[in-house]
Formats: sequence, C-alpha cells, structure tokens
Amino acid sequence: MARQYGTDKDGRPFNQSTINEVWKKARPDSTRPGGILSAPARLDVCGAPMEFWHHGKTDQATGWEIDHIKPVAKGGTDDMSNLQPLQWENNRTKSDKSPGEWECARGKNVYGL
Repeated sequence: MARQYGTDKDGRPFNQSTINEVWKKARPDSTRPGGILSAPARLDVCGAPMEFWHHGKTDQATGWEIDHIKPVAKGGTDDMSNLQPLQWENNRTKSDKSPGEWECARGKNVYGL
C-alpha cells in the first residue's frame, strides 16, 4: 500500500509540533494584507500561496502539505532538514521526485527547469 501524501515516513499524520515547525520554513507573503506580520499567509518554494489553517486541505487553492525534500521512496527521512511546506498541487506534482526533477504546478519553478 502506497504512503499517503503529507504523512511521515511510516504513513502517519505529522504531529502539530512538526506542522508548526515546517510552516515556519515557508516564506512570509508580504503581498497580503498585514504584510510580513500576517501569520497565516506564506509562500512555498514555488511562490504558491498557502494559508496555515488550510494544512491538509486539498479542496482549497491555498491548502498545503508537508513534503519530504528527498523522497521517502529514495531514502528520505523525517528529519526537519528534509521537510518543507508545499502547496498541495505542487506536492502532488513533485510526488517521489527529487529537487530538480519536477516543475511547479502553481507558482514558478525555483529550480530553473
């Protein structure tokens, strides 16, 4: 059985502490009302907007998931240095691909592909 998107390497949901720490890795969206001080609005590595409260919500354009930068399928771990927040469509596009092997579904490709 395949591991679901946005879960740890063992297929379990991430705990709230991990969700909070990964969220802090996203860039603040200074274009939103409230600017950098506006806590819920941030951007993923593609520049796609995400809202904190939409974590795990794939029915929202600003929904997001926790991604393993080095995919679990390729030996990636749940170490914080290997986790990043991705807008959910970008996470689905990335899937089990490594950096440089995928293009953003929303926003622009930061890897220059």
